[in-house]
Amino acid sequence: MSNAILHIKDSYYFEVPKALAPSRKEHASQFPNYWIKLDPDFQDWQAEQLLEQSPLNSIDLPVSNAKLIAEYKAWRSEDANFAKPFYRFLSEADSQEWFHEKLEDPAFKRAWDSTVASLKGDAGDALVDNYLVDHDWSEAKIADYNHQLSGKLVIPQPFGELRNHYAMESGIGISKYMILLTVGALIVFYLCRRAGQMLLDGRKSRVTSMIEVFLEFIRDQIAKPTIGEKDAQRFVPFLWTLFLFILVMNLLGMIPFLGAPTASFAVTTSLALLVICVTIGSGIKRFGLVGFLKNQVPGMDLHWLIALFIIPMIWVIEVLGFFIKHAVLSVRLLANMVAGHLVLLALMGIAVSAAGAWTWWVAAPLSIFGAVAISCLELFVAFLQAYVFTFLSGLFIGAAIHHH
Repeated sequence: MSNAILHIKDSYYFEVPKALAPSRKEHASQFPNYWIKLDPDFQDWQAEQLLEQSPLNSIDLPVSNAKLIAEYKAWRSEDANFAKPFYRFLSEADSQEWFHEKLEDPAFKRAWDSTVASLKGDAGDALVDNYLVDHDWSEAKIADYNHQLSGKLVIPQPFGELRNHYAMESGIGISKYMILLTVGALIVFYLCRRAGQMLLDGRKSRVTSMIEVFLEFIRDQIAKPTIGEKDAQRFVPFLWTLFLFILVMNLLGMIPFLGAPTASFAVTTSLALLVICVTIGSGIKRFGLVGFLKNQVPGMDLHWLIALFIIPMIWVIEVLGFFIKHAVLSVRLLANMVAGHLVLLALMGIAVSAAGAWTWWVAAPLSIFGAVAISCLELFVAFLQAYVFTFLSGLFIGAAIHHH
């Protein structure tokens, strides 16, 4: 949570200006349970409880309880281990080899797994309640936590439990990007359905004109050049939908406090997997499975003795290249969408770092001007990357359904 990159990754909250969603909690009991579990005082208390009331109490520890907790605090202070509970310290820290050796005992492992399971779900919430009976936080800590939570609209999680704002403790989480993906899909569906209905009724509007422009562009500038006149029409609906969906996802990143779902590797990978499924399915439908596999090797006039060695090697290279090309399709979209956000973050960071210094009157205007310029460039990139992704998808499909 201390890493700046988390500000552009997927999360389980929407961030708005703090004044629009202030947090005004007055007692520790008013904070959500997952937030209490992240508190160092609670984690120290939980560590003491585990040492006294878990299977650890029945074995000889290599060091005293106090020293073990001190080691845990030092480990937890590292950025990579921020806010991790005591049981994860025992299982992840390299210094706790004795614990890994103890887990080789089946009876101890069963008892320990049961103990860890009791720290999650309803049992974990009961442990928080026990902690709150005798503990409360200082006014300074509550004020600091209110400041951190202000402006964060946490998404309700009916199917799971949060570990923090960026990870689930258990169950299936509903993230910000999942909501934006759903909204984007509904926008594309609504626009296309509305345009189709209006055209069937013989009416025209700005919506229908815009949709028709995109449709003709995809058909004439992408589908026909990459797939061919004969087969292009069959793939226009897929390429059209792909283009509109990616474009809407990219443009959502231009709206303050939302973010572009295409800046998530999971999203771009899913889109690439969709393309590869269509590509392989189209090739198999055209040539059959064996024919599709044979079509990966371009036609060559070779002596049979040379072909016996050359063709298998070329086939392996071509198949690897086939999957690598689709993987790069995912990484290219991801990198271009993330890069703009990182540059914006760096430019605004210049203004923040110059606050209080005499150079602020130079750094602040330059940062704002740079941020505006990069935002305009990002708007262009949003359209460009939707086009590039769709164009390359058309190329891959065209290669799969034609003989080399």
